[in-house]
Amino acid sequence: MERWNRVYDLLNQNNVKVTFGLNALAGRKKMDDEGNALWGGAWDFTNARDFINYTISRGQLLDSWELGNELSGGGVSARVEAKQYGLDIIVLRSIIDQLYSNSTYVPKVLAPGGFWDQKWFAEFLQVAGPNVVDGITHHFYNLGPGVDPNLLYKIQDPYVLDNVLETLNEVKLTLRSYAPWTSAWVGEAGGAYNSGGKTVSHSFVNSFWYLDQLGQASSFDHKVYCRQSLIGGNYGLLNTTTMVPNPDYYSALLWHRLMGTRVLSTVHGGSPNLRAYTHCSKNQPGITMVFINLSNSTTFKVDLKEDLNIYESGIGFPVTGTEQREEYHLTAKDGDIQSHTMVLNGVPLELTETGDIPPLNPINVDAASPIKINPSAIAFIRLKDFRAPACQ
Repeated sequence: MERWNRVYDLLNQNNVKVTFGLNALAGRKKMDDEGNALWGGAWDFTNARDFINYTISRGQLLDSWELGNELSGGGVSARVEAKQYGLDIIVLRSIIDQLYSNSTYVPKVLAPGGFWDQKWFAEFLQVAGPNVVDGITHHFYNLGPGVDPNLLYKIQDPYVLDNVLETLNEVKLTLRSYAPWTSAWVGEAGGAYNSGGKTVSHSFVNSFWYLDQLGQASSFDHKVYCRQSLIGGNYGLLNTTTMVPNPDYYSALLWHRLMGTRVLSTVHGGSPNLRAYTHCSKNQPGITMVFINLSNSTTFKVDLKEDLNIYESGIGFPVTGTEQREEYHLTAKDGDIQSHTMVLNGVPLELTETGDIPPLNPINVDAASPIKINPSAIAFIRLKDFRAPACQ
């Protein structure tokens, strides 16, 4: 257990919320089915229980425990039938409740950590029953394999990016019907599977997919989004050799700092190449919008119309030119969307001499002027004086 203790200490020192994935195949046997992937029998929880008990004895606080990885539906290399998995998650819930019965803190139970299959998830939830699972986790790799020669173009294709919408809506509706007490999580997503694209997934262009999917998942009431990965593969947020942040790191950091948890419906009647999402600003007044321009040739201008300004009812703000908004414009260094360097308001984002993250400062703009989104660019726009009832 020495290695685990070192890992935990490292994570704890850096205030990381830890989810531990338990081996859900323990005690099962591989069945003779057509795909040779089905595992049958009940889960043997002995090792899991001992390990959970060990973490409690050491005072190690974990955010959550998840049972298995990619066993839902047809599975990936292995699968477990929904009914049996539902029975097993009840066992895990009882273990957690028993072992933490004298604790002031009880970790969450997550499941199933696999790819979406509506029929499988619905059956699993019905078997598990109320208040057993705290977070329903599913995985996304909607860009296909990392070796796809068209990966660069797929990331810039709005119709490819939209291919997750049906799944996100199904997840929302299924939980509403079968598990309204729980919440939806994207438990793992890296865009392109098998470690991502060698020259694409760690470059500027990947933030088109990443920020767009963060916006999509939030719009469909997903509470948590776990990115694959911090370190490792071509899609790591950090360079695996130098640990220098890749562009997606800064995209994630700006989202974390600016976008609150309350999501506002955002629609526009323009080109599908302009993506737009709005949240209440995080820990500060106003709203924050993120715009993604997938086009490499078109500049978009977004006007703030008077019909937004129902000032008498306390919504919006008067467009008089006296208010200021904050803008964070993200572009690729030298205009190369496969660059490893992201530029914020004309300044390359590079670590300081002491190895710290550089300042992420906005520019202040007249709030009444049009918002300009350049080709192949991303913009976070904070309307700090906009009053939305949902954000009060």
